[in-house]
Amino acid sequence: MKLWDKGFSTDKKIDHFTVGNDRELDLLLAKYDVIASKAHAKMLGKVGLISADESDVLVKELDAITETIEAGNFTIEDAFEDMHSKIEFLLIEKLGDIGKKIHTARSRNDQVLVAMQLYLKNELSEIKSEVKTLFDLLLNLAEKHQAVLLPGYTHLQIAMPSSFGLWFSAYAESLIDDLYFVDAAYKIADQNPLGSAAGYGSSFPVDRSFTTKEMGFETLKYNVVAAQMGRGKVEKATAFGISSVAGTLSKLAMDICLYMSQNFDFISFPDELTTGSSIMPHKKNPDVFELIRGKCNKIQAVPNQLTLITTNLPSGYHRDLQLVKEVIVPAIQDIKACLELMHFSLKEIKVNTTILDDPKYDYLFSVDTLNELVKNGMPFRDAYKKMGTEIEAGTFTPKRDIEHTHEGSLGNLCLEQIQKKMNRGLDS
Repeated sequence: MKLWDKGFSTDKKIDHFTVGNDRELDLLLAKYDVIASKAHAKMLGKVGLISADESDVLVKELDAITETIEAGNFTIEDAFEDMHSKIEFLLIEKLGDIGKKIHTARSRNDQVLVAMQLYLKNELSEIKSEVKTLFDLLLNLAEKHQAVLLPGYTHLQIAMPSSFGLWFSAYAESLIDDLYFVDAAYKIADQNPLGSAAGYGSSFPVDRSFTTKEMGFETLKYNVVAAQMGRGKVEKATAFGISSVAGTLSKLAMDICLYMSQNFDFISFPDELTTGSSIMPHKKNPDVFELIRGKCNKIQAVPNQLTLITTNLPSGYHRDLQLVKEVIVPAIQDIKACLELMHFSLKEIKVNTTILDDPKYDYLFSVDTLNELVKNGMPFRDAYKKMGTEIEAGTFTPKRDIEHTHEGSLGNLCLEQIQKKMNRGLDS
């Protein structure tokens, strides 16, 4: 069944090419199409395009379809082009002519838009929750290990003292920035496009404000052409949001892989979280974190993929836009898996508390030793030259009893303030 069927069939090769993997992806989106269809059926009854009884019957049958979806028994066979055609078929099969009325005053175009935006709203909310869960873990780890010093690097060269408290809370605060992007994507998705039909509205007196409230959208995408132009744009906004999260996770995963190596030996994990080698019995590989890094790097390419698909398309619908679904849906599933696995693994981290006992880290303290000379009255440039001369001559003696007190430094992590910032971000 095809919603555009006029009584003749297309070539099977054309059919296969144009449908693509929509059936598989639509299994994730079907419940949102039903939510929108219920709101649409109620609206049709409200404005008198169908009777109140017909509206009630449609809603009741759509509820039955929802139960099938939630039970995992909903399928989209090859005879159907997508979830929309299968759902409409089920309504007609059960209700006859009443089922045929569900498509009054709408197009598959706005069906796709509203189902996708409902899906994105739900997924972005879940991603936001999972980011908060990881944030809480990082902040707890920062507090637990705030006194354990860690070498800081620039250019991968030993630079200045850091701490596990500083490291963990750095990633926690970075996640707040990522949530700003996620929130922006949510706001773009939270605009009801239903009623825009094929992109130019309808001569039927639909009540778009009613469906907006019924589906829980914050507002309406008022201009019908703008609503259709949102297809691809809302997915790209979501891609920017999840790619920002992915960037943070990828960097954290890279740090973990580096710090786990025997050359660093800063952290370790239980054996059950690592993998081995087929020929090297000593290996404990960070495969989980390497895959998080790789998957998150793929996700960071998604905004560019969507940009290239949608670039230079004029207003109005074009079949190119079908392709955005097969890019954004798997990316969303991947970022959720990466967030879950990062939290699952990171809660088992073990930190090395004696890293800086190794003399090779003495030079970490050159800046603090220099600063002590400046505090005692020596001009900075003279103190800098003195340190350089002593280091070159091998006579440098580090001042290890460092004291960093300003906001955000290793001696003043401002964990409470970072928590408050996250709370404000969640409330916005």
